[in-house]
Formats: sequence, structure tokens, C-alpha cells
Amino acid sequence: MLTLKILIVDDEFGMRMGMKKSLQRYKMILPDVEDEIVLNLELAETGEEAIEKVKTFQPDVMLLDYKLPEMSGLEVLDEVSSEDSEMAIIMVTAYASLETAVSAIKRGAFDFLAKPFEPAELRKTVEKAAKNLLLARQVKKLEEERKQVRFQFISVLGHELKAPINAVEGYLGILTDKVLGNDIKSYDEMLDRSMKRIHGMKKMIGDLLDLTRIESGQKKRELTENNILEIVDLALETAEPAALERNITINLHSEKELIMNCDTGEIEIIMNNLISNAVKYNRDDGQVDVTLKKENNLITITVKDTGIGMSKDECEKLFSEFSRIKNEKTRNILGSGLGLNILKKISGLYKGKVIVESEPDVGSTFTVLLHTS
Repeated sequence: MLTLKILIVDDEFGMRMGMKKSLQRYKMILPDVEDEIVLNLELAETGEEAIEKVKTFQPDVMLLDYKLPEMSGLEVLDEVSSEDSEMAIIMVTAYASLETAVSAIKRGAFDFLAKPFEPAELRKTVEKAAKNLLLARQVKKLEEERKQVRFQFISVLGHELKAPINAVEGYLGILTDKVLGNDIKSYDEMLDRSMKRIHGMKKMIGDLLDLTRIESGQKKRELTENNILEIVDLALETAEPAALERNITINLHSEKELIMNCDTGEIEIIMNNLISNAVKYNRDDGQVDVTLKKENNLITITVKDTGIGMSKDECEKLFSEFSRIKNEKTRNILGSGLGLNILKKISGLYKGKVIVESEPDVGSTFTVLLHTS
């Protein structure tokens, strides 16, 4: 239930009570507002009383008579109007003129209502003010949420980039000061670590660009008929050096052809993320099984590993931006924390989804479902 507070200001008793009667039983229905709107009415006879009730009652809408004793409606308007105020003020007067309306609007009034008026006209004017007020609040709320999301995003990004930059800076400091002597080979491991850190940062930047293009709709999609096995083969070739280094076997289970109307770049991102993660989070001498099959208009991609696995709670956090499982087992594994979030968004472009099943110290299975039409 949404309560809208309305202050009625008029020096004529009959007008105050008439407006109150017209509004007190009115059930306001606004588009895009699911809650029932209840009107809470308060009355004031003078400008001074109105100013005081603005402070205590804090109305959302004020129906303000133009001609009041001692203090005019415009003077009240000047007193209560401010840049921070969300209150919508409707000037009510029997002295309707263009000059009066322009003067009231310039001083902060939202609308103008000329006496005499019908109850329906009053309700319509109040409804218009309420709609504008609620829309402004919604925009403000969205803006605050956007700022908060942006702040969190930049904070996480800064945190994720700070560690590798500090590491590279530290290694460069050791090189500059020649702490290990003049033999360049003594620094090979530090150079190798620095290159890995830089590669990780480049990967993060690439993932961020992919994510931004997808979410903004600026990524140009080129959908063509493709045998996605050719894309899978490229992803396997890319992952092979890292797999050989740790004696991890990668097995492909599929038909010879899997034709799909798709964007090759999108499928490449999916396969590279799935296979590289299956190798990266695997154990030495482990195994990765990549299975693809097509049934009617549904392509199922399954990548199963024999790696470190995850708990149920960890699985639920996987697809958020910058989400990385951080524990003793993953401490030395580099990653942007964006890959699976991107994968989920791309699968959504094909009216699909991503399913993960995992068990600690046993392994993980990622299944991606993609609709071909």
C-alpha cells in the first residue's frame, strides 16, 4: 500500500471541505504502480499554517490557494519551494490568468487549477501531479542504484587489478635494483610471473569489453550456418599447451558435424571459457571430457573435469560479475571472474542456459544448452 500525503490550503471553509470530500474516497490507479494508493489528507487555512504543516506533515502534493489572508499563495510558494523538495504544488485560484499561471510555474508550482472546477477535474490534476512525483522518485532511485552499481563495479575492478600490478611492480623493482646480481637468468622466474600477470590483466580487459558490448547491445552479431566442431577444435588447440604442461588429457565426444546458425565469435567465447576453466581448475594428470550433441533444435555442450570441484554455495555465486572462488586450492589460479558471467549472457542470446554440477575434490560438469532456432 502506497500512501500519498496531500495538504489542502484554502481560507474558505467550504472549499477546503469540498476538496477534501472529493479526494478522501478517491481510489487512485496509476500505470506501472502495482500498489494501492491511499490519500492522506491534511487541511490548512492560512499561509503561515501551511508553512508549518509542510515542515511537520511533509506533504507529497499541496493544493495551494492563490489568494490567502495576510500571506499570499505565491509568498507561501516562495517559502516552501527548494531544489531539494519533491513536493508537487498545484496553485488554485479564482483569479485565473496567463500571467498568474506563468508566475506560479516560474516560482516552482507544478500545475495550475482555476476555480470553479469539477471534482473530476480536481482528481485528474492531483493524479497528474502524483504520476509525475512517483516517476521522478523512480528515476532518482534508479540513478542512485546506478551510482551504487558503478561504485561497486569500479571498486571490484580496482581490487582485481591492484594485486597483479603490485606484483609486477615488485618484480620490476627487484630487476631495477639487481637484487639477485647481474646474471639475467636469475630473473627468469620473475619475468615469467610478470608476463602471466600482464596476460591475466589483458584477459580481464578483453572480458570487460566483451561484457560491455553484449550488455549495451553494441556487439554486432553475424549469424551464419557453421559447423561448431571447427570452433571446438580451435578451443582445444588453444587449451592444449596448458593441458600438456600438467599432463591433463582432453577427450572430445561428438558427431563429425554439428551445424548451427550462430555467431562464431560467441561460440568461441563459450568453448574457450569452458575448456580453459576445465584445464585451469583441474588436478595434475587429470582429465577433461568435452561432449556435444544435437537433438532437434537443441545443442547440448557438456564439459566435465576431474578437478578441485566446488561446494553448492560456491556454485550459486559463480555467474556474478568478478565472481571467483577464492580458497586455498584456487589461491594461485589467475582469472578475471568475468568469463562465466559472459558465458551465461551469451547462452541467453540463444534462449539457452548454463547448468553446473560439482563436488569438492571430485570435479565439475558444466552444461550449456543452446537453441538453434
